[in-house]
Amino acid sequence: MSAKPRPAEKLHGYSNKRDPLIKRLRRIEGQVRGVQGMVAEDRYCIDVVTQITAIQAALDKVALELLEDHAEHCVIGADESEQGERTKELMGAVRRLLRHG
Repeated sequence: MSAKPRPAEKLHGYSNKRDPLIKRLRRIEGQVRGVQGMVAEDRYCIDVVTQITAIQAALDKVALELLEDHAEHCVIGADESEQGERTKELMGAVRRLLRHG
């Protein structure tokens, strides 16, 4: 199930990596369902937290890859008049990712 952009649609920096990203996100979705099952089965707290930590790390990797693509495609590749605003946008996303506001 490959998501293909429509001809008039503007491509994003991650567009050429969309299928692998979707595959990774589906794997993370499965991990979340696994944690839900662990809670339903009343599994040991630390085991549940360990799995949650793994999910957070996997999501962070996806986010970092998207930010890298954004920096290359949407900041560096932007018109000079847009680069300042795009840089602010990028840094706001980095701050949120680092959980610093």
